Amino acid sequence: MSFFKRLKERVSRTTESVTRTFVSGLSKTSDSLVGAMDDLFRRSKIDEEMYEELEEILIGADVGVTTTMELTDRLRQEVKERKIKDPQELKPLLSEILADLLRGDEGDSEMKLAQEGLSVLLFVGVNGVGKTTTIGKLAHKLKEEGKKPLLAAGDTFRAGAIEQLETWGERVGVDVIRHQAGADPAAVIYDGIQAARSRKADVLLCDTAGRLQNKVNLMEELKKVHRVIRREVPDAPHEVLLVLDATTGQNAIQQAKTFREAVGVSGIILTKLDGTAKGGIVVAIRRELGIPIKWVGLGEKVEDLQPFDPDQFVHALFADSIREEEEQGE
Repeated sequence: MSFFKRLKERVSRTTESVTRTFVSGLSKTSDSLVGAMDDLFRRSKIDEEMYEELEEILIGADVGVTTTMELTDRLRQEVKERKIKDPQELKPLLSEILADLLRGDEGDSEMKLAQEGLSVLLFVGVNGVGKTTTIGKLAHKLKEEGKKPLLAAGDTFRAGAIEQLETWGERVGVDVIRHQAGADPAAVIYDGIQAARSRKADVLLCDTAGRLQNKVNLMEELKKVHRVIRREVPDAPHEVLLVLDATTGQNAIQQAKTFREAVGVSGIILTKLDGTAKGGIVVAIRRELGIPIKWVGLGEKVEDLQPFDPDQFVHALFADSIREEEEQGE
């Protein structure tokens, strides 16, 4: 059985609507990355020039230099071991290696929540990445799963941030704990924890200001929030979720490193993946940082926030190739 067929079988375990969302959301990256590969693999032979051009394609898609070298080195090794001569066989082989690189440890992409009692999720990230919107969407999904979420408006720094979170709270039917603009974020989160306990909420989702890497005082403030959470709920935060904008490319890597040093990041939510042709940043983040990607934003609608699934991701990138193989097999 070919890799594409095995991949399709794994993906078929999820709903058809999720598959369509991934394929649609990754269409720009697929057209750019896989389209360029199609042209390259029409060559008559596999040689060093082909590998060099493949490296350029991957780096151009924001896969990153380090990860690109790892991908092409593994490709060279597999080609040699399998004695592959036809360039057309490289695409399914490359997709197989890509899926393997993305998987990581089993279950590490799943959300970590407390087995009993209150779960606290801390959201961090710079301004403009879609953090508040993502919190609203995730609260909606938790509510659909039968949980009772509560929101804490810890971004007291950005004008309109509290009101934006309240708008999302009203939209999805979830209460918001807030103070006035300019208030101490740690105090807001503290009150959020007390309110969550008194209201018997299952999950507290904590918004924070979009802290810039060069603003040391804001990073220190974020550390204070982290300390307050840990003091009140010893095992929390159960997740520190860094929200990154996929359209910022390699800059997202540096953001992740900075936040990881400040508060420790347990997972990444990658937004606006549908708005870029350089979705290879997913691979770079997973390999270069070793931080699991938990969710990806593939559009504006609430349902477009999807749990990250490596097989879904690769299937969406190579969807046209999978269809071609099926048609040839008929």
